[in-house]
Amino acid sequence: MENNVLNEMDRVDPNLRDEMLAEQFLDRMMNDFKRSKILEEIDQSLKNKDKETFLRLTEKLKSIA
Repeated sequence: MENNVLNEMDRVDPNLRDEMLAEQFLDRMMNDFKRSKILEEIDQSLKNKDKETFLRLTEKLKSIA
């Protein structure tokens, strides 16, 4: 699948391709950052034995792509 995406990317204007790759990179970094923060909050909720917060955060974590 990655090869198909890369092959398609070769046919795109180089400037547009660079912009698309930068956007994908930034999206990935933001998702990783959000995931990391939520995981920290989940750890804290476990330490505090806060079941309601834990459940809310685990649902939020599931929604991050």
